[in-house]
Amino acid sequence: MTAQVDRTAGAAAAGAAAAEAAGAGRASRAPGTVRRRVLVGAAALLMLTGGATIAHGAADGTDGAPAPDGGGHAAHSTGTGAGTGTGTGSGEAGPVGGASRSGGFWMRADGVFSPPGSFVPSDALTYDTALVPAAARIEITQYADRTSHHVGTRLRGLVPNRAYGMHVHTSPCAADPASAGPHYQHRASATADPVNEVWLDFRTDRNGNGEAEVRHEWGFRDGGARSVIVHDAQGGAGKRVACFTVPFSS
Repeated sequence: MTAQVDRTAGAAAAGAAAAEAAGAGRASRAPGTVRRRVLVGAAALLMLTGGATIAHGAADGTDGAPAPDGGGHAAHSTGTGAGTGTGTGSGEAGPVGGASRSGGFWMRADGVFSPPGSFVPSDALTYDTALVPAAARIEITQYADRTSHHVGTRLRGLVPNRAYGMHVHTSPCAADPASAGPHYQHRASATADPVNEVWLDFRTDRNGNGEAEVRHEWGFRDGGARSVIVHDAQGGAGKRVACFTVPFSS
């Protein structure tokens, strides 16, 4: 009888110890599980809310052509160069630039539109999500050599088969569309025209994608061009429906 009691007590003690060990194991695993879930959730939020990236650099090769487009967001590099980067919570890095053997330079900036005040800041702001939906994308390229200055744009995810206006403006974007200032002008003028300004009017295709490029014999003054504005109509005016802060080089 005594032996039976001892065996029963020992089994109960062993069971209690096993339960305690299992509970400790669950407790030790719980923080890691929570951390993994938080990281996955944060990554998904960043993908949904978007952001902007910037790349600057010298034109490669002897033909003066910009570096090829790798698609998606531009990669960042480090070093000393022209321009100043502001950086945002989206992971944007400061620009890097330089001169090529042919005397040219290039710049590329791309972003994902989001409304002002979004949880993750972006340099690409939409003021009218019916015309420029959140998560629509924009890319601005700039290339200059000794004789010409090119500015181009590509946009994705806008309203299909629609005409938009776009111009380079003098100030960065902000929650107030008027904060971007007036059109950049090569020479101060009371009139707006595509010869004295940078107009990038475009029309989207059936998928809502559009692009444009312009060429001038003049370049930007240092710090004079700071953004592009998307308008709801082509020409010299129109409602401001989106803005993208761009670190143009002079």
